[in-house]
Amino acid sequence: MNIINKKFDLGDGRMIEIETGKLAKQADGAAVVRMNDTMLLATVCSKREVGENVDFMPLTVDYQEKYAAMGRFPGGFFKREARPSEHEILIARLVDRALRPLFPDNFHAEVQVQITLISGDKDTMPDQLAALAAASALAVSDIPFNGPVSEVRVSYLDGEYVINTAAQDIERADLDLIVAATEENIMMVEGEMKEVSEEVMLGALKAAHEAIKIQCRAIAELTVEAGKTQKREYCHEVNDEELRQRLHDAVYQKCYDFSKQGIANKQQREEGFEAIKQEFIDANYTEETLTEEIQFMIDRYYHDTEREAMRDMVLAERTRLDGRQLDEIRPLWSEVSYLPSAHGSAIFTRGETQSLSTVTLGTKLDEQIIDGAVIEGTRRFLLHYNFPGFATGEVKGNRGLSRREVGHGHLAWRALKEVLPTEDECPYTIRVVSDILESNGSSSMATVCAGCLALMDAGVKIRKPVAGIAMGLISKGDKWAVLSDILGDEDHLGDMDFKVCGTRDGITACQMDIKVDGLSYDVLAKALEQARQGRLHILDHIQSTIAEPREDYKPFVPRIVQIRIPKDFIGAVIGKGGEVIQKIQAETNTIINIEEEGEFGVVDVASQNKDDIETALKWIKDICTVPEVGDIFNARVVSIVEFGAFMEFLPGKEGLMHISEYQWGRTETLEGLIHVGDEFEVKVIAFDEKNGKIKLSRKALLPKPEGYVEEERPRAPRREGDRGGDRGHGPRHEGGANRRRSDGNGRRR
Repeated sequence: MNIINKKFDLGDGRMIEIETGKLAKQADGAAVVRMNDTMLLATVCSKREVGENVDFMPLTVDYQEKYAAMGRFPGGFFKREARPSEHEILIARLVDRALRPLFPDNFHAEVQVQITLISGDKDTMPDQLAALAAASALAVSDIPFNGPVSEVRVSYLDGEYVINTAAQDIERADLDLIVAATEENIMMVEGEMKEVSEEVMLGALKAAHEAIKIQCRAIAELTVEAGKTQKREYCHEVNDEELRQRLHDAVYQKCYDFSKQGIANKQQREEGFEAIKQEFIDANYTEETLTEEIQFMIDRYYHDTEREAMRDMVLAERTRLDGRQLDEIRPLWSEVSYLPSAHGSAIFTRGETQSLSTVTLGTKLDEQIIDGAVIEGTRRFLLHYNFPGFATGEVKGNRGLSRREVGHGHLAWRALKEVLPTEDECPYTIRVVSDILESNGSSSMATVCAGCLALMDAGVKIRKPVAGIAMGLISKGDKWAVLSDILGDEDHLGDMDFKVCGTRDGITACQMDIKVDGLSYDVLAKALEQARQGRLHILDHIQSTIAEPREDYKPFVPRIVQIRIPKDFIGAVIGKGGEVIQKIQAETNTIINIEEEGEFGVVDVASQNKDDIETALKWIKDICTVPEVGDIFNARVVSIVEFGAFMEFLPGKEGLMHISEYQWGRTETLEGLIHVGDEFEVKVIAFDEKNGKIKLSRKALLPKPEGYVEEERPRAPRREGDRGGDRGHGPRHEGGANRRRSDGNGRRR
């Protein structure tokens, strides 16, 4: 067994270890990466042959977290790992985007990369090591790959850049990015920020790249030690160089000239370029001579020529396919409250990209429960992105949620969550849904804008409006052009897709994929500044549609009122088996949720009817009220005994009104004077500390008759049925009676 082990320091004493040769030896390549107690196993396998007429890279990247890695059982009925969670899909996408551009252009064999969390700790997040593990597995295989590549997490914490931040520090960081790069170039960036400046973000990219260079050198050394410097040498493409040159000579100038026309309509452009290709075919082939193989090569060569002509046109003419200037934003229009029954809704259209977004406000019971191997908890803000086939005029079956939809939705979620009000300010669970109705580039950024509009239309008090814009790049030699608000064609044919979201004061989220070598920080700085200007332009438009969040929620939105009660009263409000809280909800037509928070219970009461909420709140406050001597309550007769009456003066709280406390003067019996169910006011006159009884008096609230003299009354003997100390003045739940003062207040005079 030839086991190879590489270790390197992150620069602060923390070590990362790469090991190969021990596990999964029948895979083309396998490696284990370890940092602290977090360990990832990555394997890579490639088919030896390619499918017929394949001209793309069929790469599949899967990421899975084993529950055993964290010493936990999976949830659900089957108690085993199931389909990938959104969290796992997002990590797989990060790795895919780092690896895919680095496979040779002519390598089209199917490749599968699998990354598995086999051991984990709470301090070391596995997502920051996933691409390093995958690249290490590729490095010890003979699969052609233009690496090495790796990734790190970089955070801006207390004014400093931190690499591979500890999990507990990520939430308080001002910036949290995952950056992937080769030793020479940054390849992929994704993350979120708390309105940081463009300068802070550039500094983070530089800090991350320096750390990645160390990892790439370690991977390169691993390749040498494993004896895998020689990769598979073959090409899966069938080519006809004479046809390639002939087609290029015939259509290049036509594509260039057509690109200059500045046609804004996507369908017209597609038809125009297709006509140029068809003209070449008609001039050179008949139905008999145009074989399937020749057609396949023509399609490929024409695509390459069209791409070259369009890129050259942009660099030479400094204008765009749709006639815009390099920094010009497509026409904008938007509308709010388009859907009358939604809690909030908005349409945002930019050129030929359109999002219809809705907001739904719910209670804590609607929160998403997250039960992953590494990440557990709840989420009160959800954003879902849907991309149906008709958005691009395609016939495409609905086969469930795609990884692309998960990724685009997550980016928009990151962009908007930074400006949401706190839970104290807005106790709702918030769901935003973006349905893309039309798409020609930047649909995720349209989702950010439409989502922002819909939140304001719903009356959610976001701190500031947020907008998103997608930037592109075309470069050739020393010439380059940064494009604002890119079209789908410019994304496909360009060298960069850089999505930037933020407020007027800074960036809240970004995503970048770079497809070209040697991109300088000067170009990135230019792209960030151009994105800032575009973002401000879009924010002006958003605020011209709706200047600020609505003053109040719409009439049909359920209202939520939140109060805090002492922690010791939670059991009393819930009751045995939920009996009390269920009764309150049923009789007041409300939804009630209670959660512990420190020394308090946080109670949310939700209903569309304000009076119902007030009734439920009074009920809860009464349960939590600690009576004091002198307090006056409206009490109900529960039972009558020879020596007095037991009365319920607060929900679940009873006291004894002795027969002598019913009225001034001697009362021989209460029979005929009061009945079970009667209600009248009583005053708390004393607490019997010995047996916990609360003494009540009706007499104390009546005027004393003039000249009244108190008669001596013999003490009544204790009789069977006399109620003892089980009627204390605290709540009856686990923990016993409670004598603390409460914020809840009964009627006092």
